[in-house]
Amino acid sequence: MAEQAHPPKTNRSILHSIAFRNVAYQLLLAAALIFLGWYLYYNINENLDRQNIATGWSFLSEPAGFDISESIIPFDSSQTFARIFAAGVLNTLHIAFVGIFLATLLGVIMGIARVSRNWLVSKLASAYVEICRNVPVVLHVIFWSSIIRLLPHPRQALEPFNGAFISNRGLMLPFPVDNVLYPWVAFTLVLGIGGALIFTRWARYRREHTGQYIAVFWPSTSITIGLPLLVWALGGAPLSWDYPELKGFNYQGGISLSPEYIALLIGITVYTGAFIAEIVRSGIESIHRGQIEASRALGLRHSFIMRYITIPQALRVIVPPTASQYLSLTKNSSLGVLIGYPDLVNIGNTSLNQTGQAVEAIAIMMLVYLTISLTISILMNFYNKLVAIRER
Repeated sequence: MAEQAHPPKTNRSILHSIAFRNVAYQLLLAAALIFLGWYLYYNINENLDRQNIATGWSFLSEPAGFDISESIIPFDSSQTFARIFAAGVLNTLHIAFVGIFLATLLGVIMGIARVSRNWLVSKLASAYVEICRNVPVVLHVIFWSSIIRLLPHPRQALEPFNGAFISNRGLMLPFPVDNVLYPWVAFTLVLGIGGALIFTRWARYRREHTGQYIAVFWPSTSITIGLPLLVWALGGAPLSWDYPELKGFNYQGGISLSPEYIALLIGITVYTGAFIAEIVRSGIESIHRGQIEASRALGLRHSFIMRYITIPQALRVIVPPTASQYLSLTKNSSLGVLIGYPDLVNIGNTSLNQTGQAVEAIAIMMLVYLTISLTISILMNFYNKLVAIRER
């Protein structure tokens, strides 16, 4: 009589569970990192105490004792280190976001120009990319700072148009005088942008389900601009300008951009824009040429092919590396310390020298840049998922 087969014994111990071991390994790694961080922090504090160097975060509530040349929020030397760090963070965010916008605009234009069938336009765009991306960004910043310093004094300032002045003190522009209607105009502008997005999505949905093409550019532009213009016109169309005027050694009034801000902005924008242009070019050329030729054979217009065939597919290639360029631009804004722009690193270094608390000052700078970089990464990943082509 044959022996009855028994099912193999299973080891039900939790130690042999793959899921349990994965979690345990991660907990052990986290505990090791926390212990290492605590060990380093403890030793640093011990060494600093032995050398009678102050530690801790109480210095943030003490008066800074020094001024900065420009700040988005009001600041003077009697205010605290916490406030001056906040001013530095806002200055960094300001130049980073403006730089990202301008570098994207410049990179997209140059990237499309590189694949243009116009020989001169293509070669000029290629020359820009090859020159600017092969020169270190620090030299870009120093070069533009030197150029701006060579501009005339305020009394001999250049005036490209009425009310605008360019000198070695920066760029002075007229600025609208505040009015109670303007917040409502800004609110309707936001509504207009939302309405344009809804209209664009509706047109896309209708095209995908009925095949009917609905032009969206002019209607979206009209909704975005027309709504705030209507509110402004119904409110009496108030508009008066505050023009900069030369008083003493510099201009007063209007809005002014310091030479340090302009040099840093141009330097990091031109440098990053060259890399974005190459990313855009590679994204466009990644689309199989057969699709473009088939579209032309169907009689589709060039703008239609670019908007509905080339760009949607190219974005899958363009968006991930562009996010890396945004991170690089944000970190390159720290080069403002070379030309005197009061960004976070510049203010952090001065605070470090004033207080002697190097660990805390550097920790603040690292934490801020880490937070900004992670935020940009999260937003770009979200946008990447938003524009991803969904398989049917």
